[in-house]
Amino acid sequence: MASVDVEMVKCACTDCVCVVPVAKAVTREGKAYCCDECASGHADHAGCDHAGCTCHG
Repeated sequence: MASVDVEMVKCACTDCVCVVPVAKAVTREGKAYCCDECASGHADHAGCDHAGCTCHG
């Protein structure tokens, strides 16, 4: 059986549609996020500011 290397993952923020390279992901509590805003649960209700994404927590 061949191993599979996952290079891209969906941001763990429920409302976020971003896909981020594992190497550049912001990791919190074992989950990968596309940015600090998503990783902190949108404490200030700021979006991730990535094109086409409307998440604000």
